[in-house]
Amino acid sequence: MVLSMYGRVREQWKKPDTSFRSPQQQRLIQWRKEENFLRVGKPLRIDRARSLGYKAKQGYIVVRARVRRGSLRKHTIRAGRRPAAKGITKITAAKSIQRMAEERTAKRFPNMEVLNSYWVGEDGKHQYYEIILVDPFHPVIIKDPKINWIYNTNSKRRVLRGKTSAGQKGRGLRHKGRGAEKVRPSIRANRSRGK
Repeated sequence: MVLSMYGRVREQWKKPDTSFRSPQQQRLIQWRKEENFLRVGKPLRIDRARSLGYKAKQGYIVVRARVRRGSLRKHTIRAGRRPAAKGITKITAAKSIQRMAEERTAKRFPNMEVLNSYWVGEDGKHQYYEIILVDPFHPVIIKDPKINWIYNTNSKRRVLRGKTSAGQKGRGLRHKGRGAEKVRPSIRANRSRGK
């Protein structure tokens, strides 16, 4: 089967080369020195960006976000108790790191709406994502029938309500049918329904 250009890019990103002096390793070294949220000229993974709705036109921007890896950091309790009862280690957030990256980027760019995001790299300390942002009030976006839904009021701050792909995954909306009876409309709404 003959692969398209996007197909070849997709194959390369399935197992990126992270050996010493590889382009990806040099990128990670450079990214660690830069800002946490940096607007980039064009997406690094053009195939993934296009599949998630990115277009190279006015009103769209791409931001590379850096978020620390690992579970929650908690201070050590000074009062006496068993180490197992301290509750410091192995406490993980209910949100994924990708979702945190999207939400923090949305706060940094308040006039934009987060469309979607994808992974671009990780080192021992951080994970890096590219976030696709759309300006809902840009004339080009309002005129485009494929994306002008983002101009509606019910799409406002959609990332903070778990409407992106990473948000839907965290809310358990990737599953249907048996075993997923309590995830719709939301876990919290289903919990209050029984009262």
